Amino acid sequence: MKTMGRYRLDAVEGSGAFATVWRGFDTQLETPVAIKVLADNWSHHADVRERFLQEARLLRAVNDPRVVRVHDVGVHDDRPYFVMDHVAGGTLHDVADGRLAEDQALELAEQACRAVAALHAAGVLHRDVKPSNLLVDRRDDGSTHVLVADLGSAKRLAEASGITVTTGTPAYMSPEQALGRPIDERTDVYALGVALFVLLTGSPPFDGQNTATTAMRSTTDRPPGLSGPLDEVVARATAYEADDRHLSATALADDLRTVRLGGRPASPLTPASGLPLWWLVALAVVVFGASAAATWFVLGL
Repeated sequence: MKTMGRYRLDAVEGSGAFATVWRGFDTQLETPVAIKVLADNWSHHADVRERFLQEARLLRAVNDPRVVRVHDVGVHDDRPYFVMDHVAGGTLHDVADGRLAEDQALELAEQACRAVAALHAAGVLHRDVKPSNLLVDRRDDGSTHVLVADLGSAKRLAEASGITVTTGTPAYMSPEQALGRPIDERTDVYALGVALFVLLTGSPPFDGQNTATTAMRSTTDRPPGLSGPLDEVVARATAYEADDRHLSATALADDLRTVRLGGRPASPLTPASGLPLWWLVALAVVVFGASAAATWFVLGL
């Protein structure tokens, strides 16, 4: 039986290049927990250890039931670990096979958006939103709640406005993230739009084998196979230009709720051409003249 201090390690629930997450048990409080342990081959790298502990600090700092909570940190055999809530319902990746009913996919995606919005409200940008980082909590009353986890790539919003190191999962990266350009909340909105498409269809909407294919995606590509209001919402969330996307994860969540209830989503902030608004205004100046272009811009014609 493996233990780390007072915590029993029962089974591996997930692993990556830098850490392993165990399903465990707090032997003093007699409650299930999740324990994230830094990989042995990285435990002697001071920068990686600090980044690992920074993830625990960020999770602890967000006081919201839609974000996994950290309860303890420690070191065992020179390997840092931190202890979190155990969420027993798996992840959205487990159900992202294209067989979910549309209303169920929309409800789960809406909850995911509101969970990410809670991060943003606390000043944290996730940078690696994807179904496997969105946990499903199935409550005793039969309800299902989505929680956001894994802030290994997260960054404080105040630090994300400059050139950043590219990190994340290419299939869910926004083009600006893949290019290492300044990013904000709309980069997580893009990832949420891709996650929604995966919940609906079982696969990402665009070729995301690596950062190069993500960055070189056509600016006018739209996610295939959708129609009506849902097509509008997903196309807007995954627009190439950040200015063409929803301004926030909350705005995307509101659109998803509206569509699920049979309504029409809010009008896009920019024409749905895939072109930046400044480009369209400049074109209007050339074609119609400055006065007519100004009228077009104000009236939205």
